[in-house]
Amino acid sequence: MLELDCGQEFDAARDAEFFSGLPPRPGVLLLEMIAENAEPYLARTADIRRAAERLLSPRDPASKQLNLRDVAARIRYRVTRSKFEQTFTLYEQARKYFPRRYRALMRLRPPALLKVNLRNDYPRCYVTRRIRADEGFYFGPFSSRRVADAFAEGFLDLFKIRRCQIKIRRDPSYPGCIYSEMKMCLAPCFAGCTKEEYDAEAGRVLETLDSSGAALTERLSREREAASEALDFERAASLHKRLEKVDAALRGLPELTRRIEDLNAVILQRSAEEKTILVFPVLGGIFAEPIFLRFGDSSEPRSVEALLREKLQPQTPATGRKPASESPEQQSSATRYGLQSAPPELSEHLSLVARWFYSKPRDGEIFFREAAWPYRRILRACNRLLNPSGPSPTGKKSPPQSAAQSNPAES
Repeated sequence: MLELDCGQEFDAARDAEFFSGLPPRPGVLLLEMIAENAEPYLARTADIRRAAERLLSPRDPASKQLNLRDVAARIRYRVTRSKFEQTFTLYEQARKYFPRRYRALMRLRPPALLKVNLRNDYPRCYVTRRIRADEGFYFGPFSSRRVADAFAEGFLDLFKIRRCQIKIRRDPSYPGCIYSEMKMCLAPCFAGCTKEEYDAEAGRVLETLDSSGAALTERLSREREAASEALDFERAASLHKRLEKVDAALRGLPELTRRIEDLNAVILQRSAEEKTILVFPVLGGIFAEPIFLRFGDSSEPRSVEALLREKLQPQTPATGRKPASESPEQQSSATRYGLQSAPPELSEHLSLVARWFYSKPRDGEIFFREAAWPYRRILRACNRLLNPSGPSPTGKKSPPQSAAQSNPAES
């Protein structure tokens, strides 16, 4: 947890000395009150000293501005370098001091996700903002519901699973819908397919989302090559058009959107400390304890990379996939793809990640864990944040110093 690590007692008789002791820097501040049962005042600011002067200076009778001079006992604060660190600190402090209304204070709204409800005999894919441990498949987060709806519309055109919300009764007399008439749905509502055929199609949807489209693209590419080798050029042309349609549907899909259990990443931010990078690990969509990487710290016997490995390797996501005793072929879709656990903070942390990731401009950098953590790329990014490249005396940009060179412990 990022604590409010600095503080001062407030004495109205010595307010000039009090204000001069506060840094004119961005951060998060908390004003504690004299009365024990009074709620504190929590805020983020671009200038801690100026905010304290506004709140604690002598009251102007003609002003309606909030003034806490007569009720404040002390100030606690944390200096921050980045907007993300400031937002994350504010979130943790708001959750601590205002457990009933911190979501409203932070304006936290659950992110837009795609969900495949695997508890239904005939699953469908739709956009939702509610995350529950209901063995559903969740994919996201998207920047907005509008973007999620637009992606879902193009993506579902590639498959033939249902889009209706009715209860499937497999009634041959049921007239069906426009999608079944257009051959864009297997029509389980009037027994247009068997349960096994529908499960196979739903499995292809899950496999495609789980691989962010790679599984479908690779399968179609193999089928196209096989058709070409068999001189079945008509089928090869048809598969080529389908590949183009797949590429169009998946084009522009943000790197952040994935199965939420697989959202393992690190967000790098410049810290207020000198030559320090603040690393925010995201494991299974949930933030772990932030890591401070102090470059140039001669008292640390280990290299920065070794420290990073030590902190990241043992950690496992709270919503991560658990090893299964059965093979993938033997597992049900709910067991293989369904969300098994959803801590209360999962939706909030996904919202914080999405808010930062889709912000423009976006400060800091993010790296995702695929097969392993990209340690070398992370260290190079730390260098970029600590040593922004600028013009050299010759007029050319000087190359950034390597991470190993900026930490004497590594040499």
